[in-house]
Amino acid sequence: MSKICQITGKKASVGNNVSHSKRRTKRMFNVNLFTKKFYYVEQDCWISLKLSANGLRIINKKGLDAALNDAVAKGFCNWKDIKVIG
Repeated sequence: MSKICQITGKKASVGNNVSHSKRRTKRMFNVNLFTKKFYYVEQDCWISLKLSANGLRIINKKGLDAALNDAVAKGFCNWKDIKVIG
């Protein structure tokens, strides 16, 4: 899977490195992504998500089920993309 947050849909953006002499070269601004395991009470299983720091704050605020339902409704992830851990 690519470097995209499954809750917020954030992904890497492109910008310029600007040197002291104002010479510009392309660079990537990556998202602060990490993999986190959650216990999904509604399905009685453990799931693994790729999250940004903002995505983790959304889960803490709304709850896991509401955050996943919002992400699927907005098209940031599908139910089949969510990795279920045995």
